[in-house]
Amino acid sequence: MISVFQAIILGLIQCISELFPISSLGHSVILPGLFGWHINQSAPYFLTFLVATHFATALVLFLFFWHEWVKVLKGLGRSLKAREIGREDTYAKIGWLLVVATIPAGIIGLLFQDSLAKLFASAKIAAGFLILNGVILFLAEKLRRRSIVKPETVGQSDANIAKLGWSQSVGIGLAQSAALLPGISRSGSSMGGSLLAGLNNEDAARFSFLLATPIIGAAALLKLPQVFSSSESSIRWAMLMGAIAAALGAFLSVRFLVKYFQTRNLKPFAAYCFIGGILYLTYFLIK
Repeated sequence: MISVFQAIILGLIQCISELFPISSLGHSVILPGLFGWHINQSAPYFLTFLVATHFATALVLFLFFWHEWVKVLKGLGRSLKAREIGREDTYAKIGWLLVVATIPAGIIGLLFQDSLAKLFASAKIAAGFLILNGVILFLAEKLRRRSIVKPETVGQSDANIAKLGWSQSVGIGLAQSAALLPGISRSGSSMGGSLLAGLNNEDAARFSFLLATPIIGAAALLKLPQVFSSSESSIRWAMLMGAIAAALGAFLSVRFLVKYFQTRNLKPFAAYCFIGGILYLTYFLIK
């Protein structure tokens, strides 16, 4: 089972690696192995624990971007009432872009959740995908399209995001789906897809954080009844402490990253994933 101390550490690992583009699922599988913790990562209780920490992360993201979500939800309401998206209705457009981008990961996750869950138990597989994640982040920066952001709209993230096309939103959603594999980052994949669609790093990060809320939240809500089931009563206290740690870490992480991506890019994270993945994989192969 998971001790309270392990739960707090895993909660912090989950939220930091979820929002930083370095894969939360990958690190939730890799680091317990490095620490020598005997946790059955394919057991139902471990997946339930991850649900609790992911739900806490999604809740913090929603609250952090509360004002934006109010505008988006009102925009969706206006578009449904009018049965169209107003040409100048930025937040209605963003709302439907988020809906469209969420669909691919939702469908793929529901269809292959049992098969994907089996990969959670292998630190070697997670380390291998972490190397791939580094390559993806580097290529996204290398192959990114010329930015669709004009000088006069720099600093106007929402207006910039609303310029994305529907096919581009689908592409970002498909890119995000890769994060169902442990070691591939959800935020990194969606940011990479956004960069290739023409957003700059700041706006790509913002869209990624907005996109994370429904996909993480919906996945967690589907499994949330398991958190309160009698079969998980033995780790309920550990889940609570892990969720609190995840919430605190998520707030600090998103606050830092929003400022970081105003001037920086994905390359440092690409380097960490590639080099770290090789080191982790080597360790587990010779262990």
